[in-house]
Amino acid sequence: MKEFIYSRNAVYETLRAGRRDVFRLQVADGVQEKGRLAEILQLAERRKIPILRAPRLGMDKIHPAHQGVILEASGYPYRNLDDILDLAGERGQPPFVLVLDTLQDPQNLGTLLRTAEAVGVHGILLPLARTAMVTPAVVNASSGAVEHLLVAQNNLSQAIALLREADVWTVGLDEGLESRHPSEVRWDGGLALVVGAEGEGIRPLVKSKCDFLLRLPMEGRVESLNASVAGSVALYLAYLARHK
Repeated sequence: MKEFIYSRNAVYETLRAGRRDVFRLQVADGVQEKGRLAEILQLAERRKIPILRAPRLGMDKIHPAHQGVILEASGYPYRNLDDILDLAGERGQPPFVLVLDTLQDPQNLGTLLRTAEAVGVHGILLPLARTAMVTPAVVNASSGAVEHLLVAQNNLSQAIALLREADVWTVGLDEGLESRHPSEVRWDGGLALVVGAEGEGIRPLVKSKCDFLLRLPMEGRVESLNASVAGSVALYLAYLARHK
């Protein structure tokens, strides 16, 4: 299935990752071909991708935030849990996995994917249903970072059981009273961080499979952080603890 990847960073990282089939690059008439756009054109020419100089009005109909460039490419290449664990092994690192339980908002998903790529997460697990998928909007929200990540879809309860067999601890981000302070959570070794849906949090069955529940201490007046902010903070806590 063909998708239209839009915005300069998203298109650039898609081309740089080289994981999708690419059919054509559209560039708006009259746009200044410098900076990131010049780099995009160089990558396209290197891969012998057809380049179409297109009217901006027609590109606006595909997506108004195209920034003068749209890439026609195949759908996102999902992987599986074994690929994620294999990548950790290839890097000689204990697995570091982000599990996203029924996250609905593409912007939140994209933000978390961008953070995950920045801190060296080996892969992302999404549920089989009731979740935002890796669409062009998510690629854009992640600034193209998702193109460098391994993303798999699984029954999350079963996946957590498989992770436990691979000596991976599962930590669920939850604001409940039974949740632990970050100083009480085991961060070393294999780690899977579970972030729940906006408002609803982690589903009860998935929560019951976690080895620990984590709460982020807060001193302000707001009751909680949104999913992408809380998840990003927890990812950096894990990153810092794992790189002492």
